[in-house]
Amino acid sequence: MITLEQIQLRLAEAIKQSGMTQTALAKALNIKQPTVGQYLSGRALPALDTLANLCKLLDLDANYILCQE
Repeated sequence: MITLEQIQLRLAEAIKQSGMTQTALAKALNIKQPTVGQYLSGRALPALDTLANLCKLLDLDANYILCQE
């Protein structure tokens, strides 16, 4: 069974590996910088539209983030 913690870990790892700053990500996604910090710390998950845009921005496969592969 897939857990939220697994998804949060993959998402945080992908953001960290992107090399983009929290500020740059927030600006590109039209969200607030503390929200990106919450994604990195595992305190929050992005809304589906934000997740889709994040995957596109970072050239990520959503199936990987959602533990489907």
